[in-house]
Amino acid sequence: MAATIDTLSTKKILMITANPSKSPATGAPAGFWYSEMTHAYWEFTQMGYEIEIRSPEGGDLVADKLSDPEDESGYSAYDVLSIGFKKSETHSKLLKNTQSIDGVKVDDYDAIFLVGGQSPMFTFYENTKLHKLLADFYEAGKITTVVCHATCILLKAKLSNGELLVKGKTWTGFANSEEDYADSFVGSRIQPFRIEEEGKKIKDTNMIVSGMWKPFAVRDGNLITGQQQYSGAEAAKLMIEALGR
Repeated sequence: MAATIDTLSTKKILMITANPSKSPATGAPAGFWYSEMTHAYWEFTQMGYEIEIRSPEGGDLVADKLSDPEDESGYSAYDVLSIGFKKSETHSKLLKNTQSIDGVKVDDYDAIFLVGGQSPMFTFYENTKLHKLLADFYEAGKITTVVCHATCILLKAKLSNGELLVKGKTWTGFANSEEDYADSFVGSRIQPFRIEEEGKKIKDTNMIVSGMWKPFAVRDGNLITGQQQYSGAEAAKLMIEALGR
């Protein structure tokens, strides 16, 4: 086993986590979702991978309130991996003063992993610089993984030939049923659009979802996608397999 871990330790993952923002619909702060980062991070570190956390603009990162296992709502109180990450001085500082995606060299990494949350809907969707980075990884043959609301980027990200990255691909993202539940939970519509609804309008692509709040991830070639916050580890496991586990 030690030899296997040593062999895989050369793998390097670029993890992109959203910068803090504010929902234009609710006015509430928006950030990344803890479990989508920490559960994937755990899977990668168990394989000895090196993980570099960056954000599109750089700077300190802030988690969505309901994803914080210490939030008074208790919504994510079960998430012991995230509370461990949050309480660890070594790990929590990885979310401080992050580097931006400027200057990223695709050849320095084996894969890219985009973390979801509320903020990606407002900070990833129109970010052409991030779109290009994702396409560059994909076209370089690197494993390209996107989870939860970060999959909104796949509605717009295009390859160098001008075609959508998801053309001819099967992929998943946050489901309409889950948006219904979230809207009901907070008492108002949260998102400006719905990923499943928009994804199913695209010709020559196959956007699918599984049951509400069920762990679900899909691999189609070098593209891996996860449905929602319970799918981060599932997507990470598919990435590990793709990298030659």
